Amino acid sequence: MQQEYDIVIVGSGLAGNCLALMLKNTGLRIAIVEAATREQLVALPTGDRALALAAGTVETLDSLGLWQGISHSATSIKHILISDQGHFGKTRLSAQKEHVEALGYVISARDIETHIANLVTESSIEVIAPARVVGLMSSDHEVFINLKQDKESFNITAKLLVGADGGLSSVRQLMGINQKITEYGQTALVTTIKSTLSNNNTAYERFTASGPLALLPVGSHLCSVVWTRKNEDATALMLGSEADFIAELQQCFGYKLGQLCLTAPRRAFPLSLIRAEKMVVDRTVIIGNAAHQLHPVAGQGFNLGFRDVVQLAEQLIKQYETNNDIGDASFLNTYANTRTQDHDRTIGFTDTVVKVFSNEWLALVTARNIGLTLLDYVPFAKSVLTRHAMGMAVK
Repeated sequence: MQQEYDIVIVGSGLAGNCLALMLKNTGLRIAIVEAATREQLVALPTGDRALALAAGTVETLDSLGLWQGISHSATSIKHILISDQGHFGKTRLSAQKEHVEALGYVISARDIETHIANLVTESSIEVIAPARVVGLMSSDHEVFINLKQDKESFNITAKLLVGADGGLSSVRQLMGINQKITEYGQTALVTTIKSTLSNNNTAYERFTASGPLALLPVGSHLCSVVWTRKNEDATALMLGSEADFIAELQQCFGYKLGQLCLTAPRRAFPLSLIRAEKMVVDRTVIIGNAAHQLHPVAGQGFNLGFRDVVQLAEQLIKQYETNNDIGDASFLNTYANTRTQDHDRTIGFTDTVVKVFSNEWLALVTARNIGLTLLDYVPFAKSVLTRHAMGMAVK
């Protein structure tokens, strides 16, 4: 292990590993620091969740050579049906009408995380694990990083430190970056169901009084469920029997896919909108879940974090190739300002959808159903919505 690096990335999740892979052939000296062992990461329950990869994300993964090894594990989304429980409004989005192969793809977090981690292992990127960041200090020219591995402490330095260590980011905390937190009072119930009828590669987004219900295709008769409920309802559904859970789910979703049954454990994740007050401080930048955590409605969280990674990699390469300082404050602030525009747009869209479709005020119910119905008959408006779902509205 060397002591001096150009870039130290804390966190070997998707954001950290993808960034390292995008920079591996640049000549930059890169190290990834990870607090958990590989076995611990693979065993995390969050690996069970399904990720909805926007078409724009898959396009980028493919161009980077990261998609070929996992495409066989992904299920394409050919159609999206958006509806409002108990009301007339609905909108249908179609890949065929947009002249694309798919609107997006669904893959388990564990499948994509394992593939990307294997590529890092096969590369020359240095991984320091398990090791915890216990102290940080910045100077004009570098960041001093104090690590603890087993019972020993040691220091390394970097021209740039990247915090890609998730929602509980130690980098964010040690650098004193505060967060703005909006509690939704909702919990996401996550599981997988089997249906008697084929889903025909259709993703369903159904809005209910207690929150949105998403069924994402992960096979012809299998769907990943992300069911948002009020906290007290979620607790009752988790404590109840599987039969009661399925009966409530069936009542909420209906019989478009026939009879449903559980094929995986139920898991619960409290929901809130969390956003760091800044992304950059003292030769340090935070990305992905360390910078923002979104409600799962519309499946924008991973795609937004991936765009953080892609844009940072592109700008770092340009900065390095022109012999400029990759930790320069003005350079990092320019990156942060550029990303803020995407964050504002995506987070604003997601937050608005949650609030509008979790409200049973009669006037709002009428307005949103008229809106959904009109969308189904206005090609331009539907195309705009489809491009947003495909992660291409930001281009």
